[in-house]
Amino acid sequence: MNDIPPNEVGRRLREIRVWRGQSLEVVAGLAGISFGYLGRLERGEQALSNRATLEALARALRVSPAEFYPAAGQSGSRAEGNESAHAGVVAIERALDVYELGDDPGGAVREWPAIATDLERLTDLQQRGDYAGQARMTPDLLAELHAVYARSPEYRRNTLLGLILCYSSAMWITKRLTGRGLPLLAAKAAQECAAALDSPAWIGFATWLRGDATGGLSRPEQYRRAVRCIDALSPHLDDGQVLQTAGMLHLSAALASAVQRDRSTAETHLDEAAALAGRMDTETGTFGRMWFGAPNIGIWRACIGMEFGDGVKVAENARGVNVHSIPSKSRQAEFYMEVGRSLLTDPTRREQGVQVLLRAEHLAPQRVHADVLAREAVADVLRAARRDAGGRELRGLAWRLGIAPEHAPKN
Repeated sequence: MNDIPPNEVGRRLREIRVWRGQSLEVVAGLAGISFGYLGRLERGEQALSNRATLEALARALRVSPAEFYPAAGQSGSRAEGNESAHAGVVAIERALDVYELGDDPGGAVREWPAIATDLERLTDLQQRGDYAGQARMTPDLLAELHAVYARSPEYRRNTLLGLILCYSSAMWITKRLTGRGLPLLAAKAAQECAAALDSPAWIGFATWLRGDATGGLSRPEQYRRAVRCIDALSPHLDDGQVLQTAGMLHLSAALASAVQRDRSTAETHLDEAAALAGRMDTETGTFGRMWFGAPNIGIWRACIGMEFGDGVKVAENARGVNVHSIPSKSRQAEFYMEVGRSLLTDPTRREQGVQVLLRAEHLAPQRVHADVLAREAVADVLRAARRDAGGRELRGLAWRLGIAPEHAPKN
């Protein structure tokens, strides 16, 4: 078996730094890290484990954080479906450019029940993290929904809700697989549809969606948008849908604070979200399929704990999270990714960490294979232990993530 190659992030870091004509010392200073650490990142000797460092390096090099992610179709990932999803991104990009709310794009449209059935199918694909399936459906549905909106006023509300679903799918697909502009276009289109609905809950949902789409570009702006929207929603918290949206915006503000290394503010927003969840009649809400509630707050706490470098403590704190009350395999997989990454930080629990990551992969393989932090964590373990460490399961997972040596493990 060949030596482990440098990680994708490290390779891209060096390429961009050399392209900018900057030294290790200059870039490290601008990013607020040591040049020795940056050198280890570039050589693939150390994993990049949090968003804060990734985004600080992006600012230092004057590029989008997406520049450090594998380019569309070139990640090396062997994930079943991701290649098809990448191909569908081109059609999504065209749809984001061509269709305007209120303009009739032409073409035939089906009866509403048939469209509604496809929207339910798209919802199911979204919850499973099936980017390939979503990419096949989203462009055609966008065309059809825009036509219905222009031609059939009696279906305006239904079409706006359908468009928000389609644009949210477009945002997640393009964010996971490409980045660089397309997620923002999709999120802004969803905001336009939410404004046309004139619904506080949906306006809040679209604000939360935009925060997820572009938070990496400016965490201070993500925070300001979230807090501004929370304030606007505060008179409407007796509405259960608005309450759930406000809770998710508190979680968005918590993550933005965490990436800025402000633990006190992050915990304040987590506590505010928990207080709102305590007012709900059910453990997990269903509005917007954001799944707000105590279990989802537990997932965000795990994510934020990893951002602060809490390591294996994240897994310990996550024991009581009833993640299976969330009817989304993709969201469950995200929880297990955070727990798995936390366990990998402890050499005595790495095998357990691999098993948890494999569980995440089983739930939503395309979601896991598209995650740069999961890839970094697995690559780090593989490099540290070299050739046979972790056994066949670790090497198989690494191969499917596109980070293993060029020879696939034998069956």
